[in-house]
Amino acid sequence: MKIKREYTEQELVLFTEKLITQTNAVHKAITKDRLKKVVNPYSQDSIFKLTQNGYDQLAKEHAYFEYKIPSQKKSLLSLPLTYMGFGGYLNPFTNEAQVNDKLPMYGFPNVVCHEMAHQIGFGSESECNFIGFLAGVKNEDLYFQYSALSNALRYCMSNIGMKNEKEFDRLKVKINPGIIKNYQESETFWQQYDTFIDKAFHAFYDQYLKSNQQEEGIDSYSKFVDLLVNYYKGKEVQ
Repeated sequence: MKIKREYTEQELVLFTEKLITQTNAVHKAITKDRLKKVVNPYSQDSIFKLTQNGYDQLAKEHAYFEYKIPSQKKSLLSLPLTYMGFGGYLNPFTNEAQVNDKLPMYGFPNVVCHEMAHQIGFGSESECNFIGFLAGVKNEDLYFQYSALSNALRYCMSNIGMKNEKEFDRLKVKINPGIIKNYQESETFWQQYDTFIDKAFHAFYDQYLKSNQQEEGIDSYSKFVDLLVNYYKGKEVQ
């Protein structure tokens, strides 16, 4: 796709503003009220089926993202996964996307799309975040779009917050309060399982990624912001 990785702080802010506008619009289309959080009405099995639409739409533009053999499951190890701080994984023996079934439902579609990207042959966590985002926003279902957009917005705001707190505060007030409530829902969920196991496993997984040609280790998850900012230069977020 020939996407560059470098970007300026101004480019990140401009992209984030576009992302806020689109996330707000989808949030309002679902809730009809900017103050309400999104409550996903689907069952997890329904979400597995609905993910195909996004990948089908994505493959029309980029044939190498075609998803041919649906195989996603709720993980039997969901509780241990939660304590370790993970939303899912690719089963290396069956090539199934195994998803943590305890996750807050508004974000569940995005996690499924991420694990599906691993299934079609991508190892890099940043690339799977990016592919999963594209499959989410191109899905015809608003709940998938919201899951992808709200996740990407959280990453972008986090990056801005680390670089420019004043700019972070300026942008935060533009985000619908209902979206913030979904973020708080996630925070509350993960705080229940915040233990030494989480920290120890993340340290182990960081080394695992580095030993498998992902030099940035666990930081590679957030590197997909680089891909987003550069891919959407001169484009609308859709």
